[in-house]
Amino acid sequence: MACDEPAALSGIFTRQNSASAISLDFEPDTDYKFVETLEDRYKCAYCHLVLRNPHQTGCGHRFCQQCILSLRSLNAVPTCPVDKETIKMHEVFKDNCCKREVLNLHVFCKNIPDCSSKIILGRYQEHLQQCLFESVQCTNDGCCDQILRKDLKEHLSQHCKFREEMCQYCKEYVMLINIKNHEENDCPDYPVPCLQNCSQIIMKKEIEKHHTVCPEAEVDCPYKQYGCPVKVKRGKLAEHENSALREHMLQILDRNSQLEEQISDLYKSLECKEIKIQQLAEAIKKCEKEFRQFTQLFGKNSNLMVSTQALASHLDKSARLESQVKQLIQMANQQQSKLDLRPLFDTIENVKQKIALMETYDQRLVVLEGQSSKHDLQINIHKAQLNKNEERFKLLEGTCYNGKLIWKITDYKMKKKEAVEGRVLSIFSQPFYTSRCGYRLCARAYLNGDGSGKGTHVSLYFVVMRGEFDSLLLWPFKQKVTLMLLDQSGKKNHIVEVFRADPNSSSFKRPDGEMNIASGCPRFVPHTVLENTKNTYIRDDTLFLKVVVDLTDLEEL
Repeated sequence: MACDEPAALSGIFTRQNSASAISLDFEPDTDYKFVETLEDRYKCAYCHLVLRNPHQTGCGHRFCQQCILSLRSLNAVPTCPVDKETIKMHEVFKDNCCKREVLNLHVFCKNIPDCSSKIILGRYQEHLQQCLFESVQCTNDGCCDQILRKDLKEHLSQHCKFREEMCQYCKEYVMLINIKNHEENDCPDYPVPCLQNCSQIIMKKEIEKHHTVCPEAEVDCPYKQYGCPVKVKRGKLAEHENSALREHMLQILDRNSQLEEQISDLYKSLECKEIKIQQLAEAIKKCEKEFRQFTQLFGKNSNLMVSTQALASHLDKSARLESQVKQLIQMANQQQSKLDLRPLFDTIENVKQKIALMETYDQRLVVLEGQSSKHDLQINIHKAQLNKNEERFKLLEGTCYNGKLIWKITDYKMKKKEAVEGRVLSIFSQPFYTSRCGYRLCARAYLNGDGSGKGTHVSLYFVVMRGEFDSLLLWPFKQKVTLMLLDQSGKKNHIVEVFRADPNSSSFKRPDGEMNIASGCPRFVPHTVLENTKNTYIRDDTLFLKVVVDLTDLEEL
């Protein structure tokens, strides 16, 4: 009976030469380059390639396991292609001794000449999993680039478009290919111009708040309720109020005149009600008088009881009328007290006097305000120049121009605590230069770590800043940079990291803003090493960082 699966061979072929098979193996159909010429005894008699899982027939010839199965499936009575002898399947056995010899043959790596390794055939696949010159696919989601294993780390950190980079505005990590879209659409801290064209740049999340104070936004005049229809920019509102002061006062007077007319109409209405109340009171008195006369006239009549009832009904009606009259009098008195307009008339007179006084001072105030504005402008210009000069002198006192920076960080524990609590995540050094007219640079440190070093390491970065002579310098910046944590014991056990600026990275192009995105070591030094009392990197709660730029081949202006 024929057997089609390799796993079934253990039931067909006789096991000989070894009690246990070697665990090594290699891939078939691969063009292996052997260090020494492959001997015929290691070649399959059917496919003439190197033997894979060799099996030996009764006639003494060796075949690959798959080849012996192919011979059996092609012919009812398989014959050896070498000596034409009939192959008896019960005489075929697995030749583990030959397999061991084949797997220990030395071959060159397929990536020769870049890789000069010589490996035994059985370890070939294992070597390819580690070979620095083997092409591998980028591990970032969405990236299909094939890169040499030795270049994978650099590709992941510097070249891959699908790597995550920190947004320079909101500090969130975003895929590089999406970072521009993130900044323009999703970043709450992305600077945008005011929609009212006031020339100010505001963070996107603050734009609505800014519109409530924007000097270019159009607003209604505060005197709109008095009839002023003007809409004016907020920054020119005070100017409008001063220039239209007379018109505003006239509008207020006009409104007051309207109120006076309404008050006069109310007084007339009250007078009419008082006349009506007096008429009702006289009618009641007349009724009472007629009632008394009627009582005297019919006092002795036998039908007095019936008449009394009728008169009592008339009396009740009269009493109700009297009650209504009293209520009307009370309501009239209340309305009159509410509409006592003497204070309002006094206020109007005072306003008229103030308007007259303000009109006399209006021109003088305009002149004084103009002079005051000029003086304020000159004072602000002098203050700004003084502050700028003071800041410049401080920077010049501590600035280095030889490409070297010694950065002293004091109060380490306090600053690290602020970083852990999220109040001050990073700190910047003072600027330094490669020469008097050279590149302007600085260092940036995250004492509680950044990115992959957050919470466990101090992260140290190198930053290219915008300088006064950038238009004369060569870009991108290409120099080698050395980052150091200095040992304060005098033994010079410094911690050193060296890298060369990548000319393709945006971190080293000519800065568009105040500074480029920082580049460096997110895992520069572990907290366990830095804060270990056996080490002397921190003394008196102070540490020293050093940045050195290699000035070789760098021309001075």
